[in-house]
Amino acid sequence: MIRALYPGTFDPIHNGHVDIAARAATLFDELVIGIYDSPPKMLLLDTALRVALAKGALAHLANVRVLPYQGLTVAFAREIGASVMVRGLRAISDFEFEFQMALTNKKLAPDIEFVSLMTSLEYAYLSSTILKEIAALRGDISGLAPLAVQTALQAHFDELGHAARHGVPMVSSRD
Repeated sequence: MIRALYPGTFDPIHNGHVDIAARAATLFDELVIGIYDSPPKMLLLDTALRVALAKGALAHLANVRVLPYQGLTVAFAREIGASVMVRGLRAISDFEFEFQMALTNKKLAPDIEFVSLMTSLEYAYLSSTILKEIAALRGDISGLAPLAVQTALQAHFDELGHAARHGVPMVSSRD
């Protein structure tokens, strides 16, 4: 049995992630979506919500599990028995970063293989950062993310707007 790990912050998961996960799920016996709990970058959504949203978005894939993790990604891959790590590529800039990370991870874990899947053309422009910016500015995010993610982003930004209108300081995971 080949178990693969698709790690990331998924802050939040969007249709490009879902597409990569669905395609990877056809290549491997089991796919674990690893939601990184404490990356060095600032996050909009907390880990529990990111895990719940990913579980909902990927519930239609029978061989996919979603788990949070901390620490080195290769250590988590070994912990769950993954022999492959999957990443998605959108553009040349993604390739440069993912290539560097794959080589670093290969140095740390020579027993784990690294597979990159090219994004589907319809999602080549999409990132979590772009999704969050459109949602924050009240743009139309239908078609960019699963409905539960759209709802969660709308609720998050509604809460921030309500607090700002009433002079309540908001502390979020981005602060």
